[in-house]
Amino acid sequence: MENTIRLKSDDGNIELEILEETTVQGVNYILVTDAPEGEDGECYVMKDVSGPEDAEADYEFVDEKESEALMQVFSALLEGEGITIEK
Repeated sequence: MENTIRLKSDDGNIELEILEETTVQGVNYILVTDAPEGEDGECYVMKDVSGPEDAEADYEFVDEKESEALMQVFSALLEGEGITIEK
């Protein structure tokens, strides 16, 4: 897995660091941050919405309800790695 994901926006390209990856009920999710390594920043959950025939993953941000549930999963996965997720 690459450590970053690049998004295209009207303002240019945005690069997010991938902190963790997991699969829940057959859907792949990644936890990303906009902060440089070792600094505090915002975390976001994205899910893979690509089809099986797609050569590359296509990620989109999840809604607030889905994000809250997945943040608990990611918190458990990152426990002991020195990464704390605060609400």
